[in-house]
Amino acid sequence: MGRVDLDTASFGRDRRHPEDNDPNDPPRGSCRSTPFMRIFDHASSTIDHLLEAKGQTRITVALPARNEAPTIERIVGAIHADLVVGHRLVDELIVIDDHSSDDTAALARSAGATVFPAAGILPEHGLGHGKGEALWKSLHVSTGDVICWCDADIRNYDNRFVLGLIAPLLSEPDIGFVKGFYRRPVRDDGEGGGRVTELVARPLISTLFPHLGPLVQPLAGEFAGRRCLLEQVPFSRGYAVDLALLIDIAERFGSAAIAQVDLGSRIHRNRPLRELGPQAAAIVHMALRRAGLDPASGTAGAPLELLRPTLGDVAIEVGDLPPMASLA
Repeated sequence: MGRVDLDTASFGRDRRHPEDNDPNDPPRGSCRSTPFMRIFDHASSTIDHLLEAKGQTRITVALPARNEAPTIERIVGAIHADLVVGHRLVDELIVIDDHSSDDTAALARSAGATVFPAAGILPEHGLGHGKGEALWKSLHVSTGDVICWCDADIRNYDNRFVLGLIAPLLSEPDIGFVKGFYRRPVRDDGEGGGRVTELVARPLISTLFPHLGPLVQPLAGEFAGRRCLLEQVPFSRGYAVDLALLIDIAERFGSAAIAQVDLGSRIHRNRPLRELGPQAAAIVHMALRRAGLDPASGTAGAPLELLRPTLGDVAIEVGDLPPMASLA
């Protein structure tokens, strides 16, 4: 099978034209249609099948990382040895180092990745603090037609993560974005999402964005997409980026352009509750803005203040980075 060519009429512009707008339509964030989202399994494609489907498609794997010395070398090493050198499936392996104070950058470089300090990429748009900005900057420095992102703290990483995420994009031309989901052995039952997913993201989705209801783990850090789609949507600066991308892609291209893939199980660093408050606050702020509601704080470029009487207040950077295509 040759290179998968996108229908630019489907992915190059909004699927719905302004002249089709109905004043009686529900507001942004609501959906009358039945949610539809295809689900794949990571074990359904072999490397040989993916190599045949790849054709001339260029594939980038990007890892945003900050102080991930315990895990980064093993992850990069596995991707580089098997997928870059061994099978030549992945054309580019990069790490965006988000101001690490440990040996993350050196370990990633020695294992085979090209490492970019976040602060040095498009500094006029920020110095790179935060996951969303690191992802956005990786889109700028990479060259792949398909970009696959994985978190750098996975303790049981193997290449099923990358293979599972890119397979639907190589085999299904009408899929533009793939979100991973997995079982989490850190929990007693191993099912569902994390604390922020279940207590914050899922209630927000059910209330404001029900068309995203089929997503098993909307905040999963493992996902992949087509450059021509990704360059047309904004990226939230911080932890809200995972859900914001789903909202924006579904809004512009339709939820049928999003697929999910079962990646098996995933073991990663479990963050303490005090670190999850800022993440949850950023997600709530972003979701309210995407739904057309104006939060009381964190507007007009000012940070959001998370008020915590016993733990100390936290200033959270919010807002969006522009679609990459708008910088051209």
